[in-house]
Amino acid sequence: MDSEALVRDHTIYSCVMGSRAFGLATDTSDTDRRGVFLAPTPLFWRFEKPPTHVEGPAEEQFSWELERFCELALRANPNILECLHSPVVEYVDDTGRELLALREAFLSRRAHETFTRYALGQRKKLEADVRQHGAPRWKHAMHLLRLLMSARDLLRTGELTIDVGDQRQPLLAVKRGEVPWPRVETWMTRLGTETDESADRSPLPSEPDQARVEDFLVRVRRASALQSDPDDERVQGVVRGRSLGQR
Repeated sequence: MDSEALVRDHTIYSCVMGSRAFGLATDTSDTDRRGVFLAPTPLFWRFEKPPTHVEGPAEEQFSWELERFCELALRANPNILECLHSPVVEYVDDTGRELLALREAFLSRRAHETFTRYALGQRKKLEADVRQHGAPRWKHAMHLLRLLMSARDLLRTGELTIDVGDQRQPLLAVKRGEVPWPRVETWMTRLGTETDESADRSPLPSEPDQARVEDFLVRVRRASALQSDPDDERVQGVVRGRSLGQR
């Protein structure tokens, strides 16, 4: 299957993530692009289904098919939820705008578990670096602190904001290795405690609004089926790409 054609011709939303979205970019920062594409419904009628995600075609670019994206967002996947809230949107069509309008439907107190579990895994890696090399990967330490701040504030306010605002300089100091590791550890522990405390009185619902998201997905799939012509050049381009890849 010609995955690049799906991204090129059927993207509904694309944004910039990473340091440039978090307000932590420097002159050497990469530009990480993330997106969502809507595979034409007729492609699901075949034995070989469209891919759930596509890497590329550009460097540092990664996209998800809409259904997979929604599924992960309902599970409160940190990377997916943050993608929905990027302040740097590069492209969005009408379907993409509908998706963005659903942002609050994906948010729930499930984020406490998923963000905390992800943060714990990252902290263990940093601690392993310290044991083996005497110091952590400071860039990763910076991003873990940022994630913990984001999780705490999400649970406190019910809103996900990923730009670090006035915490830019303190976080960049961590990235440069200017903050001793014991102080960084204490900062992480404090943020973790504040996150746990915020979860107990969070304004977020206990579960996401899956019914609302599913209604959106069904409507989009139905509209794609009604509008798609099996002989459409864009659909056939994807199918031809798949066939060529099987030879």
